[in-house]
Amino acid sequence: MSNRYKSILFVMEKSHKCLLTIIVVLILAIPLTAHTQTLKENPELDKKVKAFLQKNSQKWRDMNIPEPDGQLLFDIITKNGYKNALEIGTSTGHSGIWIAWALSKTGGKLITVEIDERRYDVAMKNFKEAGLSDYIDARLEDAHKLVKEIEGPFDFVFSDADKYWYKNYFIDVDPKLVIGGCYTAHNISDRQSGYRSGQGDFLKYIRSLDNYSTIVDSRGGGLSISYKK
Repeated sequence: MSNRYKSILFVMEKSHKCLLTIIVVLILAIPLTAHTQTLKENPELDKKVKAFLQKNSQKWRDMNIPEPDGQLLFDIITKNGYKNALEIGTSTGHSGIWIAWALSKTGGKLITVEIDERRYDVAMKNFKEAGLSDYIDARLEDAHKLVKEIEGPFDFVFSDADKYWYKNYFIDVDPKLVIGGCYTAHNISDRQSGYRSGQGDFLKYIRSLDNYSTIVDSRGGGLSISYKK
């Protein structure tokens, strides 16, 4: 090979290495926005919500979730940066407060539905007292109808209404849940997968789907956590 060709190859090799170096530097300089979430700071709201939850910690009856499940829902939302949430079954608002509190940090909003007017009215008062009304769209409607008709997309869903309808709720919401989104359901236990019940049918069904990864957290009232792949 002549010296001329050797010189050309040397220049090409050096240019190739320089180009690769530039590409690597540029990639490393790009913020990992797809994997990180900057949570909004609102100390005054945090203080108000915490005071409300502490004040009412022993008062949550009427089909509300226990505190460990509320904290778990909060953590799932903030960790993943979810913004578009749907709650099926408001009750008097304990779970909605945890969800909306998390959404206040991600810049999102919760749509929650309750069929019982008395529970709905109590939930509305609780949302206002906790300072979270601006992050909640509460609807007094029949979830059997609303869940079919409501437009998505959603990236987080919490189901805690009539248990025998769990599977139907999921089937209606599934097309509206984005890839990477999370579908959670309350009062779920691994033991239920072995016998026929509303929760058992739902758990067996969602675990049969290849595009969902499901675990059950039993620290509170039992919560299934399913991520859409």
